[in-house]
Amino acid sequence: MKKVVLYTDGACSGNPGTGGWGAVLMYRGFEKRICGAVPNTTNNRMEMTAVIEGLKCLKEPCEVEVYSDSAYTVNAFLNGWTDEWQKNGFKKADNKPVMNEDLWRELLALTKTHKVTFIKVKGHADNEYNNICDKLATDAVKKYNSQPSET
Repeated sequence: MKKVVLYTDGACSGNPGTGGWGAVLMYRGFEKRICGAVPNTTNNRMEMTAVIEGLKCLKEPCEVEVYSDSAYTVNAFLNGWTDEWQKNGFKKADNKPVMNEDLWRELLALTKTHKVTFIKVKGHADNEYNNICDKLATDAVKKYNSQPSET
């Protein structure tokens, strides 16, 4: 199974507001950088979207190390929250619905295709690839916000 490293980050200008995501995929010395932006979203949605879009780039099942500064995304897997949510019909322990269920379902489906390990990194620190992803995400927001609005 091919081993891929995926760095991801999300950003939001306002929360909710215009959001951006960035990802860097690395395989055998090659890098692929991707990013995007959407209106009226949240930081957590952009963090998850970065992981989803990165995994969607893979053409076959891979072993993937996902590096993210999103405690929300990483801890959901490391602490087994996603297992509990699935068992409880996407309800939390307090019986309230899990936020971002659509993205969680998509991400969980992708983690069934690939062997994914989540690793938490410190955001806005000295991690080169986390900083690259942050710049991809924030630049995507700036580019989106600078486009003329449709009337």
